[in-house]
Amino acid sequence: MDRFDRYWIGILIGLLIPALFGLTYIEVMNLWYPLQTFQFQAGGVLSKLLLVCVFPDLALLFVFYTTDTWRLAKGVLAGAMPYVLAALIVSM
Repeated sequence: MDRFDRYWIGILIGLLIPALFGLTYIEVMNLWYPLQTFQFQAGGVLSKLLLVCVFPDLALLFVFYTTDTWRLAKGVLAGAMPYVLAALIVSM
């Protein structure tokens, strides 16, 4: 596992996993219509969706910390930060 313990791999995983999880969540919950009619921002649904997308990163962060792949875990955490910041900005 040492050869995968790279910071940039963690950032790439941290950016891609929430996006894929968010698209899957939108597809499963059938949220395309509210997204197209801009009803997503009413009630803070968009910020909540962005925070839900970060959950897979948190699970990966736990797995990487328990396997002592510290650089990979730090990269995943850095990759999750844009989603958390976007959720904070949208909620204001």
